[in-house]
Amino acid sequence: MTDNKPTLVFMGTPVFAVASLQALHEGDCIIAAVVTAPDKPAGRGQKISFSPVKEYALGNGLPLLQPERLRDTAFLNAIRELHADMFVVVAFRMLPAELWSIPPLGTFNLHASLLPLYRGAAPINHAIFNGETKTGVTTFMIDEEIDTGNILLRKETAILPEDNAGTLHDRLMILGAELVRETVTGLTNKTLKPVPQIVEPGCILPSAPRIYPYDTVIDWNETPTRIHDKIRGLSPYPGAVTTFISENKTLRLKLFESRITEASHPVPGTIIEGGKTNLVIACRSGAVEIIMLQPEGRKKMTSSEFLRGFDLTGWSLT
Repeated sequence: MTDNKPTLVFMGTPVFAVASLQALHEGDCIIAAVVTAPDKPAGRGQKISFSPVKEYALGNGLPLLQPERLRDTAFLNAIRELHADMFVVVAFRMLPAELWSIPPLGTFNLHASLLPLYRGAAPINHAIFNGETKTGVTTFMIDEEIDTGNILLRKETAILPEDNAGTLHDRLMILGAELVRETVTGLTNKTLKPVPQIVEPGCILPSAPRIYPYDTVIDWNETPTRIHDKIRGLSPYPGAVTTFISENKTLRLKLFESRITEASHPVPGTIIEGGKTNLVIACRSGAVEIIMLQPEGRKKMTSSEFLRGFDLTGWSLT
């Protein structure tokens, strides 16, 4: 440590991690190296793309490492030779003990929930799915299990009725960057005392497993609230999915914005309104109006734009 400026190794990949890296880079820290995922092809042309964290590192002249394997001997030796005081992890891979145990001040992670709630890969989405009214960010010391280490700091924020996964992501990203900087300062000055995560015996906590394509499909037998929360919890990415059928034809739609209406129909999945302006679909004990959607192979549009160019007569939902 030089003049009380900690030397750090930062590990992260997506845009969520960039705000934290920027906060540390622009603060009183020495970034000895940035570790991010290897480059990979993306998009229809399968062009090689850089992670957002790599883009930031290159743009700011920060040393960069992109190991294929975190247990690789050459990589571990290179990390040890940096003599960093601590490692900071934001939206990265699970680290082996050979790696996270290296720095003298330890390795901590930023998680987008109020741990121990919503451990797992998709805490923002699952908090909205479950209709939570608050969430937050937590820093904790990494250990052998996923998201179970001793808590350092937490910050809380409300989940607003108009929030979707995108707006909440952006708010937690900024809140998380502030928390990461505070955590680095506390660990450097030895003013933070890690506190174990308390889970009462027999208590089943909400978790946040990875979201797979089948998890995005809307079940119209659910209640309006559950469906509305699922749509906003999957917006803007990857999008909730439903499929219209008519004889031998199908039309797959992604749904991005909705609202609960007072309409009703005894058969869930029935298109109650599908005229020129409104798309209202029945579900269990109510109905949901679709505001924003995207037909497969086309751009995102409002429901009224969609209905002006598509006649839903004779179509039904799977």
